[in-house]
Amino acid sequence: MAPYGSDAASVAALLGAQNYAISTCATIAELADAIDDRAGVILVTEEALRADLAPLRRALAAQPDWSDIPFILLAGRTTSRAASGEWVRRQLPENALNVILLERPLSGESLTSAVAAAMRSRQKQFEIRDTIAELADGQARLSTLLSALPVGVAFINRDGSTLLSNPAFRRFLPSGDIPSRLPDGEARWEGYDADGRRITRDRFATVRALKGEYVQGMEFLHHPESGNSVWTRVSGIPLKTGDEVTGAISVIVDIDDEKRGQTILAEAAQRLEQQVAERTSELTAALARLEAEAKERARAEEALRQSQKMEAVGQLTGGIAHDFNNLLTGIMGALDVLRRRIATGRIDDLDRFMDAATASAERAAALTARLLAFSRRQSLDSRPTDVNRLLASLEDLLRRTMSERIDVSIAFAESLPLALVDANQLENAILNLAINARDAMPQGGLLTLRTHLAPLDSKYCAEHDGFVEGLYVAVTVSDTGAGMDDATLAKAFDPFFTTKPIGQGTGLGLSMVYGFAKQSRGHVSIDTRIGIGTDVTIYLPLADEPAERPEMAKQPVHDGDGQTVLLVEDDAAVRLLVADVLDELGYKALEAADPQSALAVIESGAHFDLMITDVGLPGMNGRQLAEIARKHLPDLPILFITGYAQNAEARGGFLGRNMDMITKPFPIDVLAGKIREMLA
Repeated sequence: MAPYGSDAASVAALLGAQNYAISTCATIAELADAIDDRAGVILVTEEALRADLAPLRRALAAQPDWSDIPFILLAGRTTSRAASGEWVRRQLPENALNVILLERPLSGESLTSAVAAAMRSRQKQFEIRDTIAELADGQARLSTLLSALPVGVAFINRDGSTLLSNPAFRRFLPSGDIPSRLPDGEARWEGYDADGRRITRDRFATVRALKGEYVQGMEFLHHPESGNSVWTRVSGIPLKTGDEVTGAISVIVDIDDEKRGQTILAEAAQRLEQQVAERTSELTAALARLEAEAKERARAEEALRQSQKMEAVGQLTGGIAHDFNNLLTGIMGALDVLRRRIATGRIDDLDRFMDAATASAERAAALTARLLAFSRRQSLDSRPTDVNRLLASLEDLLRRTMSERIDVSIAFAESLPLALVDANQLENAILNLAINARDAMPQGGLLTLRTHLAPLDSKYCAEHDGFVEGLYVAVTVSDTGAGMDDATLAKAFDPFFTTKPIGQGTGLGLSMVYGFAKQSRGHVSIDTRIGIGTDVTIYLPLADEPAERPEMAKQPVHDGDGQTVLLVEDDAAVRLLVADVLDELGYKALEAADPQSALAVIESGAHFDLMITDVGLPGMNGRQLAEIARKHLPDLPILFITGYAQNAEARGGFLGRNMDMITKPFPIDVLAGKIREMLA
């Protein structure tokens, strides 16, 4: 239905060419009258919804339960309307639930694709309708069969309650309950076993059937409340799914007048039991088919997840290779030029090549740090932190980072609790978010940073996958930029995904923030609207301890005094470098290329004042080696160096007394200062 212009004719011609049967309606009333079991899809323009929708609402309410006819709503551009497409969708009646919203102008291919999808949805509804009709027909036949049977039949649930019984069954048991559930069941149902003993309620036919036993033809003399006693034959048939009993069928046959015709009645009961067994077999087969379909669906879903995982790995490795090739080109090129110039004696202009190699190496280190943040394997030094104070210390840097056309606003929450977080990594995350916000506002705007206390309840966590209920310290970075569409938002945390031009972004900023938040036992969320802006919120856990006092200014680093250092490093290049630094600083180095060599030195009784060890060693990690060393030298200072270690991400749980850690790659002066600090 498209009341204005030639929209209706154009759409009808387009869909008619696709072999769809088209019915064009001029009014809402005509549209409502056209909704029946043959209607597949309703295509309506936004303009048509300005009429009285009461007839359409009544027509939708009159649909059968299986029907939820799809709507395709063609809306005009909504860039100036705050509610956008959702506002247009709400113009439909509230009982129009199956809606596809398309924004005009759109291509014919988009329209036909949407119609095809809606038709498939409607076809599934028709299949459900047919299935319901078949089930209803089968249930009616079963009900007719049971009502017409001259014997009592009841379907019993696993707990002994009655699911369904026919009139003949209720003739003996008006309540529909089996005798074992009645207080006077044993008195009214008199039976004897082959040894002449009275049959008690725990050995009644249906009770035994619910335990998996097939009970056939137990004879009972039934004593009704009024009238003469009647001889009956009672059978119990277990219903099973595999080896599990799911219920039973109780059958009562009146044999009082036909006592002498037991053979005939037995055959009738046999036929009935066969019918029940066949029906049970059919139901079992149907269940098996459903289980097979469920397994196939699970296999397909697992294959899809694996495909998506491999796509993400390919994107990650491709991005790493691209960026590292660029960085290695700068390092190797600069070193090659240095080698050539030194070989020819040209040493007057070497600083700029050394600076270029150093800059590329530092960029590589920053890229590695971001990768570790994304993978949640960076070494975090989480401590109680005043987030308000940290954000205040960044204010000047943030203002200098923004362009002149961007205003910066910072709002601090009062009485904000301390957060348990690595302050340096939090600073990096905030700066990353601020730079992203700046790039999203090329024409200027407002950057807002605010701290607040964020309680996440169970309802919020249920709606946001991966969030854990609790109270968090939150930092929100907001911009008034262009915002993100759904496709961009879905990939925002993917590594190396960026909307910036080539060479202007690595695509690791948000993924680093995400990995850092998760590794800190926190969360991160994005709230974005096209044309309005984006809010990114980092949620951090509360600290249980008070903030640490600021460290006193450290004394300048001096050379060593001949102390002995045990150096354990499996990488020959790193070992060579650190040993040379130790020698330059005046320390004596005992080198070990693996834990076994280090153990030999430790157990030999050799004296040394400090042990420097890599965390990731072959066969035994550095922390385990440190425990052994401490058994021989309880007060030995130990310095760990690590680029990545599975168990070293959280320093608080990894380091012991008089232990410290630095992360590869590290400047020589940082290593020297740390050594002197630990030996002081």
